[in-house]
Amino acid sequence: MSHWYANIVPGWVNRWISPPRPVNPYRAIRPASENTAEADAILTVQSVDLCLAENNDEHKTDHFFAAKEALIVRRGDPFRLRIHFNRSYNPTRDAISFIFTVADENKPSPGHGTLVGLVPRDGIDYLGDPLEWAAGIESHEDKALTVLIKPAVTCPVTEWKLDVDTKLLSDGSKTFSIPVPIYVLFNPWCPDDQVYLPDHDQRKEYIMHDTTLIWRGSYNRMRPSVWKLGQFERHVLECSIKLIGTVGRIPAAYRGDPVRVARALSAAVNSVDDDGVILGNWSEDFSGGTAPTKWVGSTEILQQFYKTQKPVKFGQCWNFSGVLTTIARTLGIPSRIVTCYSAAHDTQGSLTVDIFIDQNNKKLDAETTDSIWNYHVWNEVWMQRPDLGIGPYGAYGGWQAVDATPQEPSDSMYRVGPASVVAVKNGEILRPFDCGFVYSEVNADKVYWRYNGPYQPIKLLRKDTLAIGHLISTKAVLKWEREDITATYKYEEKTDEERNMMLKALKQSGHAFSRYYLNDTFNDVEFDMSLKDDIKIGESFTVIVKITNKSKDNTHVASGQLNCDAVLYTGTNAEEVKSMPFELELKPEMSEFVRMEVQFDEYFKKLTSQAAFNISCAAKVKATDYEYYAQDDFRVRKPDIKFTFQGKIVSQLPVDVIVRLTNPLPIPLKKGMFYIEGPGIEKALRFKVRNQYIYCNGPIST
Repeated sequence: MSHWYANIVPGWVNRWISPPRPVNPYRAIRPASENTAEADAILTVQSVDLCLAENNDEHKTDHFFAAKEALIVRRGDPFRLRIHFNRSYNPTRDAISFIFTVADENKPSPGHGTLVGLVPRDGIDYLGDPLEWAAGIESHEDKALTVLIKPAVTCPVTEWKLDVDTKLLSDGSKTFSIPVPIYVLFNPWCPDDQVYLPDHDQRKEYIMHDTTLIWRGSYNRMRPSVWKLGQFERHVLECSIKLIGTVGRIPAAYRGDPVRVARALSAAVNSVDDDGVILGNWSEDFSGGTAPTKWVGSTEILQQFYKTQKPVKFGQCWNFSGVLTTIARTLGIPSRIVTCYSAAHDTQGSLTVDIFIDQNNKKLDAETTDSIWNYHVWNEVWMQRPDLGIGPYGAYGGWQAVDATPQEPSDSMYRVGPASVVAVKNGEILRPFDCGFVYSEVNADKVYWRYNGPYQPIKLLRKDTLAIGHLISTKAVLKWEREDITATYKYEEKTDEERNMMLKALKQSGHAFSRYYLNDTFNDVEFDMSLKDDIKIGESFTVIVKITNKSKDNTHVASGQLNCDAVLYTGTNAEEVKSMPFELELKPEMSEFVRMEVQFDEYFKKLTSQAAFNISCAAKVKATDYEYYAQDDFRVRKPDIKFTFQGKIVSQLPVDVIVRLTNPLPIPLKKGMFYIEGPGIEKALRFKVRNQYIYCNGPIST
């Protein structure tokens, strides 16, 4: 053999592709036909006990469904093997080597860390540098040898194959291939791992918990929904490992870098560039697939993708985020779901959301490419960022924003992050990856422009520095409640620090709108639009605009129009519900009110799946050049679903559950269906409501 490493471990170069042999999942056993006379001379492996129960428990991987038939360990910590030979091991004449290769690597290489050869040292007191693989003999009893093996804390996170080579120091060798999969994961328990999370409760929440909360709705009517992550369920581990290589296309040598893994997964979870996990759909037509609102967990989505290798139809931001959280926790990267209310989608990198209004006070969709979503859901993953070094605000490690919802391309692919939350807060928008985009999502200024035609100058109507980035939320650690993390993304509104960071970011932007905006000012006019926010679907609601004349001497006349439009949660208008023009006289230092009531029969046929509306007010003060435009998001609240458990809940035993909902509408409901997820439920349960019609204020139960 011509390879330089041939004399270290002879004869193993092509053995990693040998077909698997039938095997007891807890012990790899050499077939009896392979026990020849030569084995009496050469130390021969008869079986290898992978100590699955013991290892998976110590590495906190015993919850995985795959742990029944695979070894799942976390890098940087040792795992145990018990090797049974045909005779007693003699260190003076026998040599043992462990050969690890990345399972899907065509050309494994020691230089790339995808092929590792280990010779165990005597004893386990020191297993070497954390950055290196190591093996040590723990005990030697008759024909059995117990060995500890420690994967390097930077090794690729993937599936590995293991061969055990034995030879006489004088001559001759044998190989025993272990066909049982070995999965090596990130290790947030290990201080030397880049994803190390020191807090015990946070590790329990962000790695081990398999159910979470996702906040949706609008900033004035937040609504949590339960999401079953299911990271330990059948095929989820295998699917997550496969995604890194086949869809994420990360070379095996780089699969140990959590920054590259997180960035690749943010693209792999959506289907735009690479036929990833979920096909997005922001229309109201979900024929041929499942409506995003009907998914209640990640498990069924990932299992379907693993089976078909085709994008699952359909998803929106919270589905992308839920699935990405599942994959990250599966791989060992601490992750949480984050909701930002009134989140900006800045398409031009201006750090402003630019809204263009025509002469009829209607938003120009063709010119208005930016938008404000009622809410947007993304992820945070926890890791250090040695690639960013140390900045003026310290290190950039900790929580990193990652977004799998396909919005804008980043380096030619639809993905976002990982963006250091520390960098975002401090306006360092040029830091990789996509800090500027995330900064706009949480802290852009909303700017209204009057558009008078392609050859006319645009008129700056109004700026709103408080419109973007409200109530940034995540599930609290070990509590079923909301934790507000707004302060981690931005300084408090109206403070000098917040404005200074905005100006710092704008100066780095270089966009035409941002430069124009910096050099202009607005008149000080007081319009106050309010709306009672606790409106249950089926009830009417009233929009109120208070207009105040702050002049001590002059009477003014204000005219304008109130509009109510049904919208998708992305801020895109679906259909007009109602509009009302107004004109009124404002006496000096007096206030007047404009009221528009919207009845149920005016809006119910135009409701979108999110039950969301956009309320806008356009006004002009006559005899002046002053114009005003403002808008706000609003949603009607859907009724609560109540669970009642019959009797005591005991693990592994059936339990009767009554699920009840009361119809709040003045019209009957038809075709009722309940979707129920929970621990151990691989596929969401679907229950049709027996009654064909559920009348007004009538109960629905199953």
